[in-house]
Parts: sequence; C-alpha cells; structure tokens
Amino acid sequence: MISKFVVCLALTLCVVSILPAAVIGTNSPSQPVTLERIATLPAAQRTAWEKYLEHSARQWQADQDFLRQEMKAHGLKKSTNAPYAATFSGIPLNKSDAWYGGDEGRHIADVIVSFQTPAGGWSKRLDMTHQARVPGELFTGDNSSHFLTNADNDLPHDAGWSYVGTFDNDATTTQLRYLAKVAAALPGEPGAGYRAAFLHGLDYIFAAQYPNGGWPQVWPLQGGYHDAITFNDGAMLHALALLSDVAGGTNEFAFVPQKTRDLAAASVKRGLECILATQIVVAGRRTVWCQQHDALTLKPTSARNYEMPSQSGGESADLVMFLMKLPNPGAEIVASVNAAAEWFKKTSIYGFAFKFTGLEGRQLIAAPGNGPIWARYYEIGSDRPIFGDRDKTIHDEVREISAERRKGYSWYGDAPKRALQHYERWRKEHPQAD
Repeated sequence: MISKFVVCLALTLCVVSILPAAVIGTNSPSQPVTLERIATLPAAQRTAWEKYLEHSARQWQADQDFLRQEMKAHGLKKSTNAPYAATFSGIPLNKSDAWYGGDEGRHIADVIVSFQTPAGGWSKRLDMTHQARVPGELFTGDNSSHFLTNADNDLPHDAGWSYVGTFDNDATTTQLRYLAKVAAALPGEPGAGYRAAFLHGLDYIFAAQYPNGGWPQVWPLQGGYHDAITFNDGAMLHALALLSDVAGGTNEFAFVPQKTRDLAAASVKRGLECILATQIVVAGRRTVWCQQHDALTLKPTSARNYEMPSQSGGESADLVMFLMKLPNPGAEIVASVNAAAEWFKKTSIYGFAFKFTGLEGRQLIAAPGNGPIWARYYEIGSDRPIFGDRDKTIHDEVREISAERRKGYSWYGDAPKRALQHYERWRKEHPQAD
C-alpha cells in the first residue's frame, strides 16, 4: 500500500514550477560540554561530569606537552603534518594470521603504534601503511574543511590540533582491531609492544566514555559538535562493537586480561543504556535517533552546518541492526527495535530515486518501481524530509539546496531496507515484539 507521504511527495514534485520550496529554519550550533552547563545538571550527576571534564582537559594538555617536549629535545622549531590518506584508513583487517605475524603486517603495526597519541587514540585520514611518525610530526594531517567561513560549525579552535584522537571515520577502533590481530599472531615477547599499545587504546576508549554511557566524536574533548554523543558514521557503534568483542575474549582478543574484559562488558552495558535513553520520543511513542545527541541533555543536536537536529534514517538503521544482534535482548531493547521498525515503515518512500540528472546535479526524480528509500533527515514531529546547506539554512526540498551539497552528500539512501528485512526474521524469534 502506498503511504500518504508518497502521494504528497508526488503532488509536490508535480507543482514545483508553481510552488517554490521554502527555507524552513536555520541550523543552530551544537553546545560543547562546559562547567557552566554541567552546573545545570541535577546535583547527583555533577561530580562525575566535573571529573570527566577535568580529566579531558589534563589529557589535552599532556598530549600537547608531549609534542612540545619532543620538538625541544630534537631542536625543532616547527611541527609538520602527518601523511594524509585519501581513504579513511587503508588498514587491512582481512589477512591471514601468518600475514599479520610477518614482516609486512608488523611494519604496518609499527607505523600504527608510532601514531598513537599519548592519550591512546588515533586521528583520521592518516597514511599508516608506509612511514612511521618522526619527531616533530603532528598526530594528524590537515582535517580542515575546504569550505570554512566565519562562525562555521566546523571551524576548529586550533587548525593544527584537530581530531586528536577521534572515533570519526572508523579511526581508533580500526587501529585497535589491527593491533589485536598482530598481537595474537605474535605470542610472547615479539608481540608485547603491540599488546601494550592495544591495552592503552582500550584505556582511551574507557576514558572517553561519558558518565551517561555515550561517546563524543573527539577525545580529549575538542568543543563544538565534536562533544556531542556521536552516532554519525558509526562512531559510537564501532566502539561498542569492539568492546563487545573484547568482553567475549575470543579469537584475537583472547590475550586481553579478564579484568579488562569485565571493564569492556560494563562499558557496553552503559552504552546500551545510552542508546535507549537517546531514542527520540514523539507524542509518547519511540521513533528513531538523530546523528548526534547533546552530551548532557541527550536531545538531538546539530553537527556541521548542513546537519541539523532531526530523525536520521541511516544511522538509526545501523543502531537497530546492532540492537538486533544482541543475545537475549530484554523487553526494553525489543520495544526499542519494534518502534524503530514501525517508523521505518511509516517513512519509506517508493517510486522515486535520488540520482544525477545532468547539469542540475543530483535530484529526486520519479522512478516507477523503485524503493523503498529514505531521506537522510526527517523533521521531528512531522516526519517530513529536510535538507541543510552550508549557509545553515534548512529546506524542505532537496532541489533548493546548493549544487555542491546535492553532489557531495547522501540525502537519500536505503539503509533501513536491510534493517527491516532482518527485523522480519528477528521478530519471529522475539514474539514479545508483537
């Protein structure tokens, strides 16, 4: 059955030349974690958050002090950027055990260890397959946007110290998975350094986790939207998936001490509680999630200029897939999955495709038989698709945003389709979902 939304969408497209779409709002910047904001929390919560923020500030200073002392020791006056990688990591995770224990596997592991920040994490878009870090080299390359303007949400406080380290774009968790494979392939003394680096990386993940169970995009905290609980690009889910594997202690993670496995299991439990707590509720009913949620209030919040508070199809699909993989899910998790699946069904779009149309770039066009697809963002409450632009304007039609953003961003996708297919099998195994 075709939903009312699809009919309305078709009518809207038919009258494009008569009724131009509207700018329906402006994207406000996300708020960082600060002592002033922590002071507004209930008294019982403040101490944990104050300690967290203090730890973050100390580690930020320690990381920068390390570089300054290193440069002084080597007589260097100016730091250099780390080697930039066009891909997000290029680190192979599908080789044989023998390969990870061989010369090539160990070389990459050595490069990875050399770029581990003093805090224990890694930056993103680093070439970690060739040369190890040298004294005076930054832990990150140039991660700045090429479209920055004054008051841009993505404007870093320090262009030379951004995303150090991060969970964004598979960073940190990918390096740790690789090191675990090398450590497992090299028992005894040959693998000792890799095991130590891996455990240091786990300590980084534990330290970065918020008191409420979420993770920021960047830690030590960088401010701005980087402080938000980040589901975007799987940042938090990658941390949870890694910790779940560590807690299990099987395969390449068998070397992890039991005490650390227990910490990982406790961290996963808190992370799941955060996922449930951030699920957006509209008119008393659970729906899905935003790409990022405010660290303190848990409310949907913005990220980059064109990423606004909303219900997100893609990230929500990933969250539902993660929840459905959990063994023996409790009633609250089952209810969460059930509600999200119903929302996916409600907001599905049939008969259209988002594709290149020549000089006009990518547009939403009629495509009989296509679907289902979903918009990347939906307005909370109305469930209508919304679209952002670099000038922070929010639109109700994708054709109204700049050609650059239509070309460079996935405004529609089909990620929930796989989640719904899996859900139909999953719900039969969990009848309480009915």
